[in-house]
Amino acid sequence: MAIPEFDMAGRKVALVGAARGIGKGIALVLAEAGAEVAIGSLNLKSATTAASEIIAYGGQAVAFSADATRATDMDRAASQLLESFGPLDILVNCVGDAIGKPVVRRPGQTEEGMTEEEWHSVVDVNLTQAFTCCKAFGPHFLQRRHGSVINVSGVAGFRGGAARTAYAAAKAGVVRFTEALALEWAPYHIRVNSIAPGSFPDPAQMTPEDFRRRDAEAVSRVPLGRVGRLREVGLLALYLASDAAAFVTGQTYCIDGGATLV
Repeated sequence: MAIPEFDMAGRKVALVGAARGIGKGIALVLAEAGAEVAIGSLNLKSATTAASEIIAYGGQAVAFSADATRATDMDRAASQLLESFGPLDILVNCVGDAIGKPVVRRPGQTEEGMTEEEWHSVVDVNLTQAFTCCKAFGPHFLQRRHGSVINVSGVAGFRGGAARTAYAAAKAGVVRFTEALALEWAPYHIRVNSIAPGSFPDPAQMTPEDFRRRDAEAVSRVPLGRVGRLREVGLLALYLASDAAAFVTGQTYCIDGGATLV
């Protein structure tokens, strides 16, 4: 028996940063649940390839390009997408990159510290993108007084690591940004939540042997003894995007096999 709250038929979703990895995993699941998805990427060719894969599975998908670290480009992309794709129900912001570098060179080590430009680059790709996407699509959702926003953060937002200061700060920023925006938009019936994934390597970006090695190495640091599967993040996003989560806002859900507990 189907559960109606999880039915996404007739819903339209924009996913920024969904041509590969976690974003693509979310797009595949939402499309499988019946949603029409618009896949955004800095590279239009990559977004088109991902959209074509969804169409080949029988789903409905289109592609668009945008630089999510630049507000003017996101505004342009949002305007064009809303005109061609139609009213949105869900926005998923999943641009990000796990870039690591020390603040300064440490004694006995050769790696130089990050420059100011590198700091801004890491923060922009992991935090500013959530702001620019919400800024670009926000007026549309507020006018409709309806919508669900999902920001992809990361477990680094809860647990920092050496040589990952900019990345951890940005991911923590996404968590606080999500909470604040949830309060800001709650009176207009717009929900804002976040997902904080742990280790989710993309099998399409590595050999099967490399993926099995990553899985085996996770036994020593992940209580559930493996890395995550991209579909699992998609299933969590489906819950947050659907009517099943109609009373959920301002929350960040870790999905990491228990890694942040040890």
